[in-house]
Amino acid sequence: QVQLVESGGGLVQPGGSLRLSCAASGFTFSNYAMSWFRQAPGKERELVATISAFGMTTWADSVKGRFTISRDNTKNTVNLQMNSLKPEDTAVYYCSVHLSSKRYWGQGTQVTVSS
Repeated sequence: QVQLVESGGGLVQPGGSLRLSCAASGFTFSNYAMSWFRQAPGKERELVATISAFGMTTWADSVKGRFTISRDNTKNTVNLQMNSLKPEDTAVYYCSVHLSSKRYWGQGTQVTVSS
């Protein structure tokens, strides 16, 4: 079965950095685009970044220039490097893949940006 397991969240001061990782299993990882979403308290879940099977990337305007998404098809992992973090980046971050007409989610990892 499809499994997505995120790691790397935590508490960081404004201007700091964090690196999130997502370990995927249960499907042919290299064939699918992978995405990171986030959901802040009281807000809808929003798309942060996507990397295609071929390595092309797209970003939300709110994170462009600060976040980098990458994938390692040898390890079945997708990463989100987050720099210059702001308090408004505080959210639960989810790894996600869409396959067989269904979107799958990880359990999420909390990122808190606060002084």
